[in-house]
Amino acid sequence: MPRPTLLQTRSLPPAVEARAARDYEVRRPEGPDRALEPAALLQAAEGCDGILCAAGDGLDAATIGALPASVRVIATFSVGTDHIALDAARARGIAVTNTPEVLSVATAEIAMLLVLMCARRAGEAERLLRAREWTGWAPTQLMGVTLEGKRLGILGMGRIGQELARMARGMGMRIHYRNRSRLPPEEEQGATYHAEDSGFLAACDVLSMHIPGGEATRHWLDAAAIATLPRGAIVVNTGRGTTVDDAALCAALASGHLRAAGLDVFAGEPAIFEGYHRAPNVTLLPHLGSATVETRDAMGFRCLDNLDALLLHGAEPPHRAA
Repeated sequence: MPRPTLLQTRSLPPAVEARAARDYEVRRPEGPDRALEPAALLQAAEGCDGILCAAGDGLDAATIGALPASVRVIATFSVGTDHIALDAARARGIAVTNTPEVLSVATAEIAMLLVLMCARRAGEAERLLRAREWTGWAPTQLMGVTLEGKRLGILGMGRIGQELARMARGMGMRIHYRNRSRLPPEEEQGATYHAEDSGFLAACDVLSMHIPGGEATRHWLDAAAIATLPRGAIVVNTGRGTTVDDAALCAALASGHLRAAGLDVFAGEPAIFEGYHRAPNVTLLPHLGSATVETRDAMGFRCLDNLDALLLHGAEPPHRAA
């Protein structure tokens, strides 16, 4: 029996590619390793049984509607599925799968890294040294704030948020959270739940955002929300770039209402809002949330588990999103 044909849109870790090549006829588009535009994706998908894609690949409703009839499943190398038109996939009878539960610790580590960098002005300090401008230790140079006793507000207390809370407790921080629903007491572990945005924001010395993208959360952190944060607060976002009003955030950083911000995600990646390039008190990372060898391997294997279930065994994928 011939092996199923798999369109792999991006380069993946070696262990993942080796397993895919063992079980599938793998097709990889030539050219730079970057998100595929819809026309290129449709051309590459001709005759394929499945698509192994990644965030940024052009899988809107029109593209999914034009996919070849041979495509039975789309496995995305991500937890988020906002780059895929799920309703269009359902209408075509194409399964969509994702990779939950394997990147929580790695992403929480990046959030904690950004919190620390912002609190201690590590980005500014590193740039000072690289520019050969450091003239020696001084009592008032680059003074930040300690995290012990500070209130960490976690927006979205899912797996990543709970991992971040666990790390922050080790730093002596007090945990507040905003979630669609309150967690059971054993999961809260003493954290303070807020049912409304205003009370939650007012309680945040540090705000860490972990909510999905989409129109429902677009610009959740706007000028009004930022004004509700205490003066001198820190904002960190490792969720989705679209949840932040970039212009409002930059204005608050420039005015001093916010002490600092740390961002790992951006609207319109890889392009980022121009104001961030000029803001000294913002730390920028290039979407590193899940970028560890262990996590990326686990994500790839989860994609292949989903593909194997449907294409090799005729079974329901274990992590189906649509």
